[in-house]
Amino acid sequence: MALILNLETATKNCSVALARDGALVAVREVADAGYAHAERLHVFIEECLSEAEAAFSDLDAIAVSEGPGSYTGLRIGVSAAKGLCYALGKPLIAVPTLEVLARAANTNTGTIVAMLDARRMEAYTAVFSADGTQLRKTQPEILTPTSFSGLPVPVWLVGDAQAKFRELAPEADFHFCDTILYPSATNMVKASFARYQNHEWADVAYFEPVYLKEFFLPGKS
Repeated sequence: MALILNLETATKNCSVALARDGALVAVREVADAGYAHAERLHVFIEECLSEAEAAFSDLDAIAVSEGPGSYTGLRIGVSAAKGLCYALGKPLIAVPTLEVLARAANTNTGTIVAMLDARRMEAYTAVFSADGTQLRKTQPEILTPTSFSGLPVPVWLVGDAQAKFRELAPEADFHFCDTILYPSATNMVKASFARYQNHEWADVAYFEPVYLKEFFLPGKS
């Protein structure tokens, strides 16, 4: 029996899910434009454990969304996950954020394009088959009308960059999943359990979020 704590903080959605053997046990999440992740994350963790009548010592691993996404959000989630792993002596599991997002599409046909806003007309994107196989690497790209042409249909679009692409591409060619804007820890549980079974651990000491783009502080060159 594997009890895994899943943390998703890469976007506006601060999300925590507790799962046992890949089945959801408890979840807390809220999508807040104010990015109140620092205030809510640890509260959500404690509430999920309390609901499941579990203690921190009962955890077998901690999984975290690795990015890309918000610099601040990713730092908060990864710092919390690494701190718990150090304190409890538990393994760290990293799950790509766009994989988490794509799993929310829950379809068995066509292609899934996961896309998160990266400002202006740029987006972080990745393409997956319906069975979860990644067909195109995760990358930042400038959206154009032909960004996702030639993909096996139907093409399902998930993530908060959908609105940008809708302005460029004929809507009839794509299925815009308007209710799936942010990744959720609820969609991490099967991915983290599979990695747990395969002993796919991240190095707690050296693991860093996947930013894709270099972070610059205002006023710095």
